[in-house]
Amino acid sequence: MDVEALGTPHTGAGGDPAALAWELAHLARTLQTSTSPEAVLDRAVTMAVALVPGAQAGAISLVRRRRTITCAAATSPAARHLDDLQTELGQGPCLDAAFVHRSTRVDDLAAETRWPLLAARADEVGMASVLCLQLFVEGDDLGALNLLGTEPAAFTDASEHVGLLLAAHTAVALADARQLEHTQRGLLHRDLIGQAKGILMERHKLSADQAFAALSQLSQDLNRKVVDIAADLADTGELPARRSAARRHQSEAPPPGPR
Repeated sequence: MDVEALGTPHTGAGGDPAALAWELAHLARTLQTSTSPEAVLDRAVTMAVALVPGAQAGAISLVRRRRTITCAAATSPAARHLDDLQTELGQGPCLDAAFVHRSTRVDDLAAETRWPLLAARADEVGMASVLCLQLFVEGDDLGALNLLGTEPAAFTDASEHVGLLLAAHTAVALADARQLEHTQRGLLHRDLIGQAKGILMERHKLSADQAFAALSQLSQDLNRKVVDIAADLADTGELPARRSAARRHQSEAPPPGPR
């Protein structure tokens, strides 16, 4: 994603409190216009690379079960590969930032003693400095904003300060986007179930409660979600069990005799 599409291009505002406040307000407005979690993550990592001093690449990682790292958004293959290596090796700054510290800073990945297995393969990443920041907490799943720099000691205290503020704004926007997505999905499901109930009510002279009970019973019989049964009925006009029965009847019928 091109950062120019998000507003005025930026080069970091870590040394100017007034400029930083403006940048964060701009970030908040930009993220709030994103209507999906994926869009929030893409915009957040792009702007983080633009705003955090020393950052030249970045990724947002989702960490599940304290080991598996999924790269949800990235600005470069190097950032994605760092996630892959940490999952493979079971160690690294992203895992520490997510579960142990709010932030983890690495001045020289190849010389790092905290994660020797990762340090031994640092040349695969091609980046010397790493800054990982805890992003959000949701049950046992956490996230981290990971920033990379090509030169050793690329990140400073100012970088960490700006990064933590960006991570906080991103977490809020992501939570809002997930809630919106959940609400939209719920409205769609309700609409589909309403359509299916209407079909059954008109076709079989059922009440609304009876129609829903019929959908629920079919859901249990077929081990499928009510909304999937409803979508099937609304799309085809037939209940799935009836279509299956019709197909079985056709397959079992003897072939027509000669005329």
